[in-house]
Amino acid sequence: MLDNFWFNVQYGINHVLDIKAYDHVLFLIVLTVPYLFKDWKRVFLLVTMFTLGHTLSLVLAVYGVVTVKAQLVEFLIPVTILIVALFNVFTSGKGAQKEKIGILFLSTLFFGLIHGLGFAREFKMLLNDSESKFVLLLEFALGIELAQIIIVFAVLLLGYIMQTIFRFNKRDWIMVISAIVVGLVIPMILNSEFIA
Repeated sequence: MLDNFWFNVQYGINHVLDIKAYDHVLFLIVLTVPYLFKDWKRVFLLVTMFTLGHTLSLVLAVYGVVTVKAQLVEFLIPVTILIVALFNVFTSGKGAQKEKIGILFLSTLFFGLIHGLGFAREFKMLLNDSESKFVLLLEFALGIELAQIIIVFAVLLLGYIMQTIFRFNKRDWIMVISAIVVGLVIPMILNSEFIA
């Protein structure tokens, strides 16, 4: 029982930290880069919204409520990353990330839904008849949340080091990291089967 639990949690962790599928990491980077450690509650809420969206779309897909073509989802995932990265570039230094719960949180939930659909096919293969789908989803979601907290902490720590030790301007830090991510996701969008 405990072995199964840990396997499923690890599967969630590995899903996020998979170096070959780094889109999840890129999304978390652009989501976190505008913030500092003092903003941890807001960042935690954003990441949790993403996990909720991700888990909800997995539930809908696993129970057959929603089916979306894989090519469309694989196209939309880098588009969501591009949107957040461009949002950072255009709002950097303008305090847009400090606004009350609104468009940023709702869009993060929506982007979580899209990212979850991208994993649904693989997740269905993980299921077997002897397990409760819902329990498996919760264990997997716990693994995702743990991995996301690790990435968020790393991004916040790197931001802290760059801005305090190396005296990198916060606005410049956000612009540079977001621009790098834009450069990484544009080829993902152009190479997607959806537009090929």
